[in-house]
Amino acid sequence: MNIYRSPFFLPWIYPQLTWRVPTDSKELYLTFDDGPVSGPTEFVLETLEKAKVAATFFCIGDNIQKHPEVFKKIVEAGHAVGNHTFNHLSGWRTGTASYLDNIRECESQINKEHTRHPLPDTGRQAVYLQQQGTGNRKIFRPPYGRITRNQIKALSHYEIVMWDVLTHDYAKSQSNNNCLNGSIAATRPGSIIVFHDSYKAEKNMTYVLPRFIEHFASLGYAFKSLR
Repeated sequence: MNIYRSPFFLPWIYPQLTWRVPTDSKELYLTFDDGPVSGPTEFVLETLEKAKVAATFFCIGDNIQKHPEVFKKIVEAGHAVGNHTFNHLSGWRTGTASYLDNIRECESQINKEHTRHPLPDTGRQAVYLQQQGTGNRKIFRPPYGRITRNQIKALSHYEIVMWDVLTHDYAKSQSNNNCLNGSIAATRPGSIIVFHDSYKAEKNMTYVLPRFIEHFASLGYAFKSLR
């Protein structure tokens, strides 16, 4: 059985990580992991644009390198970008030094693509540069949510973002209706929700995402990015 909301005790054990945005307002935070890739990421961008919704993309560096034009579309649309390692590494299976090197490699790829494709609008470019600058902590999400205490300590210059709601859109054994209904039931004001703009999740994600947005928009919720 899939559990859609993070167990209540995890934020107590790891209070230094971001699990949810503390608010009583009708605000939600859509996040997308594992892109960019051609097809799923573009579907997400088109859906967000149609609904006039902001979101946050936690990108894999290797996918940015393979699909630079898709990454460019994320940035041009004004969405926030976070680091998801270069090779989608599990922190539990990776030494701290190698893990940090992989994160730096991803960050370098993010910066490289921004330099190669600067935003045409100077105002939007200034906002993006401010988000990436040292004045604001950059955002990072550990693949699989697996990270050690030593790695957390070493990444103090990042805001490490976990989640309040996991849609399980990647679970092929799950029907799209169960994915939708379970995700809706788990969501509350301030929820950080995880979808995946990946081929593995494409079947469920393309069904659930527009319906999830439509449901909460009809209830008066606003969707915001994490930056």
